[in-house]
Amino acid sequence: MVRKLSLLLGLVLLASISARAQGLGDKVEAFGGFSYMHADNFPSSNLSGWELAGEYKFAGWLGGVADLDGHYGGGFSVHTYLFGPQVSWPARVSPFAHVLIGGAHVSAGGFSDSSFATAIGAGIDTELVHGIYWRIIQGDYFPTHFGGARQDNVRISTGIVFHF
Repeated sequence: MVRKLSLLLGLVLLASISARAQGLGDKVEAFGGFSYMHADNFPSSNLSGWELAGEYKFAGWLGGVADLDGHYGGGFSVHTYLFGPQVSWPARVSPFAHVLIGGAHVSAGGFSDSSFATAIGAGIDTELVHGIYWRIIQGDYFPTHFGGARQDNVRISTGIVFHF
């Protein structure tokens, strides 16, 4: 699992360096970090994991995001793949908000299910050095619909953002 994540992060960084070389400067962002999810199932569970996201900025304040994550604990795992718009205030301390839609997959003890998923959230990035930001916090309301029932999940993330 760690090898797959390292390979994926390496590919994101190579693609971002290529984007900078092609003159797209500060139009691409790559995020990677730790993520916590409170999963609203029976019983509810606290899961930890990872999150990777890439954003292409169409304008200084508007971008399109692809977001992937994995959360583990309590004998099961949840993976999501989400896409959608993100608005941000480009500055040294940069708040943002997004609405993402896509899918989620849960696995537990031989059982697995897939569901439509959304993430409605916001966060704050702050510049550490030129081109490298710390995502202080990102919080998402994260509803899913496994087994025909709605789950009202919460996801909190932190990590590093590279601007290219």
